[in-house]
Amino acid sequence: MDRRLAVLATVLACASAPSKPTGPAAADRSSAPSPDHGLDVKGMDPAVKPGDNFFRFANGRWFQSTEIPPDRSSWSNGAMLTELTAKRTSDLIQEAAKAAASGEAKKIGDTYASFMDEEGIEAKGLAPLRPRLDEIARISDKKQLAHHLGTTLRADVDVLNSTSLYTDNVFGLWVAQDLDDPAHYSPFLLQGGLGMPDRDYYLSTSPKMAEVRAKYLSYVTNLLQLAEVRDPQGAAHRIVDMEGRIAEVHWTVAQTESAKAGNNHWKRSDFTTKAPGLDWDVFFSGAAPELARRQEFVAWQPSAISGIAAIVRDQPVTTWKEYLTFHALMHVAGFLPRAFVDANFDFRGKTLTGALNLRDRWKRAVTVTDASMGEAVGKLYVERYFPPSEKARVQDMVRNEIAAFARRIDALDWMSPQTKEKAKAKLSVLKVGVGYPDKWRDYSGLEVVRGDALGNWQRAELFDYRYALEKLGKPVDRSEWVMDAHLVNAVNLPAMNALNFPAAILQPPYFDPQRPAVMDYGSIGAIIGHEISHSFDSEGALFDATGRMQNWWTDQDYAHFRASAEQLVKQYDAYRPLPDIHVNGEQTLSENIADLAGLAAAYDAYRISLGGKDAPPWEGFSGDQQFFLSFGQTWRNKIREPALRQQVVTDGHAPAEYRADTVRNLDAWYAAFHPNAGEALYLAPPERVRIW
Repeated sequence: MDRRLAVLATVLACASAPSKPTGPAAADRSSAPSPDHGLDVKGMDPAVKPGDNFFRFANGRWFQSTEIPPDRSSWSNGAMLTELTAKRTSDLIQEAAKAAASGEAKKIGDTYASFMDEEGIEAKGLAPLRPRLDEIARISDKKQLAHHLGTTLRADVDVLNSTSLYTDNVFGLWVAQDLDDPAHYSPFLLQGGLGMPDRDYYLSTSPKMAEVRAKYLSYVTNLLQLAEVRDPQGAAHRIVDMEGRIAEVHWTVAQTESAKAGNNHWKRSDFTTKAPGLDWDVFFSGAAPELARRQEFVAWQPSAISGIAAIVRDQPVTTWKEYLTFHALMHVAGFLPRAFVDANFDFRGKTLTGALNLRDRWKRAVTVTDASMGEAVGKLYVERYFPPSEKARVQDMVRNEIAAFARRIDALDWMSPQTKEKAKAKLSVLKVGVGYPDKWRDYSGLEVVRGDALGNWQRAELFDYRYALEKLGKPVDRSEWVMDAHLVNAVNLPAMNALNFPAAILQPPYFDPQRPAVMDYGSIGAIIGHEISHSFDSEGALFDATGRMQNWWTDQDYAHFRASAEQLVKQYDAYRPLPDIHVNGEQTLSENIADLAGLAAAYDAYRISLGGKDAPPWEGFSGDQQFFLSFGQTWRNKIREPALRQQVVTDGHAPAEYRADTVRNLDAWYAAFHPNAGEALYLAPPERVRIW
């Protein structure tokens, strides 16, 4: 999910899985999840055979004894590290606020203080949102409706980088390098308009999903009642019915993740002929002058765009006004009086994620500040917590990983020499960013008004939107980052052929210079390998060294690649985390390939780092065992059932347990732990998936 939309969802739900900032007090390295600088042996469960359930073998006692915090939907190594990072971030924000009389630091402090002023927000009621609600009330025909829909467009989706596929606005905009012309930026238009996370929440016949739909109807009614909308129950039924119609035309996650299917260039005139029902000239004029002048777009889900335009034509203006009123309220509920916050949490927190408690307000205030001025906050974080020595050590690991991947390409017996040459050419120009961007973003154009929490957020959204629009017509900047330095995450940018590894993920338990390096290779090394591998997975394999989407494989090579990928699809389709739902192997294929290839490359890189030798034993574990256990503990995670259900339906990543079980495809894991035929994870050599 895109950073800003993920943060907005967190503020709206006031729960959800891991948000960035969470603590008011300073915390040092001793607060990190792995204080002993090694494997968590006490958290393992030796009663479980590695070959039956490697995740539980590596994490079983931790899993049994761990309680998910009541304000969270899950708890994991990443969440714990996010807590640590957030405590540091909170201190930095408050220090900056106290010390600064002007500039970025003052804006950071004013953003935080404005959201913390709950009494002031309560006293204002709906007044800060009233201009938007009045604008909706004045809509009288389809032309005015088209203009208003255009004004809701924001840069809040991202298909290939942060994989943010959801927007509650009718359409979402992504400005990125054109897949046919990667030297230039293009505007990508994506489907949107749902209040729940995905089409399946509306269309699934599962009894569980039916329960969620009933609670959603109550939630819509509640927000409308709080806003004193006329006939809230009738309006809620009409809104949910129309969203159901929108869901019917939406593409699935698996369809949306296909770059081949999504790369549809439409001329401006094509919108009128291919998606009739919406006045597109008026829509784009309402959206931005840059888009009104634009003559070509990428329509990522063309049938969904056409379907939504038809719903604009077919549904009454009065129903659309009810829908827009609800969406305006839902979109900023976290910035409204407490009654709206509580109603929002009841559905978006409790129902959708299973969280029990509303997160403390100061935690949400830090989240909002981070979302509004992320790179400025990240700059403060790097100055305090990411020394050059750690950056240099990670860069050494990256070099070893790239060398390992190159060797693996050379060793492939199924790949032709011409395809190998192009794969290695792509690897040779891979741009790897470690810690933070080469240049920081300028926030001088962002207006922050102390005491105007909602206005600050709306201006921050517009600031990001305009920042994206300004790229149109300019050369692509391959040094651009899509993640903040203090985000616990990493990303591959396939069209840019670039990687980002933010500073916050480069600390224990993923990366720890005070433990044996083999453990780092099993953890952050596998993550580095994962991101490198995305350049060669089911989607990355479609992009050449320049980022152009074109087939650089021979037909025979690609057929072999797809056959191995289908093997992996079937492997993950068989995983059933809940009785009524299974992992979608096609939807998660890209990430599963990257997990597998990344782990294999990290293993080879660890061997390269030691000149081919095994690492010294540690606590009775061989070097290879340390490597795989470190990988297994990387995916330590406990998640509530509603959040797990949402992940399986909407996410391109498989649940953590099955990501840890990727080991079952590597011969070295069998040599390290000796699983026997008949054990749950055991695969005979011909059944082990080997791609890179």
